[in-house]
Amino acid sequence: MHISVIIPTYNEAAHIGQLVRTLRQHDPTGEVEIIVVDAASPDGTAEAARQAGATVLPAPRPGRAAQMNHGAQHARGELLYFVHADVRVHPGYVTTIRRAVRDGFPAGCYRFRFDSPHPLLRLNSYGTRFPGLMSRGGDQTLFITRALFEQLGGFDEHYCIMEDFDIIRRIRRVAPFYIVPQDVLVSARKYETNGWLRVQLANLTAFSMFFLKVQPRRIARTYQALLNYR
Repeated sequence: MHISVIIPTYNEAAHIGQLVRTLRQHDPTGEVEIIVVDAASPDGTAEAARQAGATVLPAPRPGRAAQMNHGAQHARGELLYFVHADVRVHPGYVTTIRRAVRDGFPAGCYRFRFDSPHPLLRLNSYGTRFPGLMSRGGDQTLFITRALFEQLGGFDEHYCIMEDFDIIRRIRRVAPFYIVPQDVLVSARKYETNGWLRVQLANLTAFSMFFLKVQPRRIARTYQALLNYR
C-alpha cells in the first residue's frame, strides 16, 4: 500500500522544507509520494518545497479543502495522508498507517502534543486520546484510504473552515476510525500569540457555530476576528 502525503500550504516557507525532509527521512523504502498544494504563497513556499523534494501543485481555488482535494486527485497512492505544514510527523508514520489499515481501520489520526511545555497545553494534548469529535482536528493529521475518500466525495469544499471535523464526522458514519496512540508535534504559535484562554474561547465559538450549522464563511469571519495570527 503506497502512501501519498498531501500538504496544503500558504506562506509556510519557514516550515515546509523541514517537514518534507522529515517525511523523506522516515520513509524507509523511498516509496512515499509527497505533494504540496500551494495557494500562490508570496513567501517562496513553493520553491522551498521543491528544493526539499516535494511535488508542488498550484491550488485551483482558495481554501484548504480545495487544496487537499486537488492533491488527492493527482496522488498515486492507495493511502492518503493529509498533513499541515507546521506539524512534525511521527517517525513511524509509514509503518503505523499501513498497520492500522491492515487491522481494519480505513481512516484515523494521531494524538498530538505541542512544542511548548505550558501546562495548559499539556492538558489540551491529553484530550486528544479521547474519541470525541471536539478532540479532533487537522493538526493531528488524517490518513484515509483512497477508496473511502472517494466514497465520501473527499473534503466538502463548502467548508472554508472546519473541513477536517466535517470529514471525520462523515467517516465515522460509515467506517471505524482509529486514534493512533502516538503523537505528532504541533506548533503552539497560535497560543503564544493569543494566550490559552482566548484560543479556547475562539475554538468553542467555532465549534458551537459548526454544530448549529452556521454558514462556514460566517464561522471563518468570526474565528478570524477573535484571534491574531503570525
